[in-house]
Amino acid sequence: MLEEIVKNSKKALVFGIGGGGDIVGTLPTVNLLETNGTQCILGGLSWERFSIDPDPGPRKLEEARNICEINNVVWRCNKDSTTRSGAKFAESGMAEVLGNETLLVDISYGPEKVFEGITDAAEKLDADLVVGIDVGGDVLGFGNEKGLMSPLADAVMTAALHKQSFLMPTIMGVFGFGSDGELSKKELERSFRIIAQNNGLFGSWGISERTLELMEKAISVIPTEASRGPVEYAKGTFNTTSIRSGSRKVQLDIRSTVTFYVDPRVVYEKISRPAQLVYGCKTIKEANEKLNEAGIRTELDIEMELYENLGES
Repeated sequence: MLEEIVKNSKKALVFGIGGGGDIVGTLPTVNLLETNGTQCILGGLSWERFSIDPDPGPRKLEEARNICEINNVVWRCNKDSTTRSGAKFAESGMAEVLGNETLLVDISYGPEKVFEGITDAAEKLDADLVVGIDVGGDVLGFGNEKGLMSPLADAVMTAALHKQSFLMPTIMGVFGFGSDGELSKKELERSFRIIAQNNGLFGSWGISERTLELMEKAISVIPTEASRGPVEYAKGTFNTTSIRSGSRKVQLDIRSTVTFYVDPRVVYEKISRPAQLVYGCKTIKEANEKLNEAGIRTELDIEMELYENLGES
């Protein structure tokens, strides 16, 4: 399946779907595609970590600077693109590293609008393949895992990619097995087993020497912990046991240097209850409320609390 999709694709939109530095985790996939003759345009979400951008949630079009609108969901990003407060997007850093524009995706208006925005961008950019890469694997959470801390962005993007898969070839990938410190290895293995049992495991790809060099350059510019770990492991220098100021435990192994490609339909239908819950939501706030009602705490909840505490101090 993976070979057939890649062979038949001329240009791909390759997105990091978890926000922050997930775009770094797209580089091995770009290597796979370009090695097989597929041109790639990289992108990610307009949602930076609170430590980078202290405004909670993703940035909307009017909250970004030095960008070029493709539509109100997908924008062109260059090395000088920032939030309204001057925070640099990870995608800006990647544009600097590559010397090419990247893309930003705003998930503020829910899965349907994300699907429409990506579809429109794919048409305008002549792309015939969409790939969404999650770093760490929390996208494969059922929603009830104790360590799950950032399910909202993944849920919206999974729902959007699920719908995308009925329109054009669409692949989901997980890079950095466990590198975000959210799902345990046992929980990840459970999800992958279910995906494999439902014929949803497409294949895998590692980090080449050339890609490793490029990833090293990227993490020197883009602040990221989840993507940094696999790069350091591939170099034989990884010794971190926790990330996020010690709040998440990390134990990497050789699987953390591999990207595993899966069918977004299977992830949506068999794994991701969060994606099912947010599927019909029209705003990020509504999606967050749906997850809260199901007892799922999100990254937006955490950011709102931090923002409120910042205002009180």
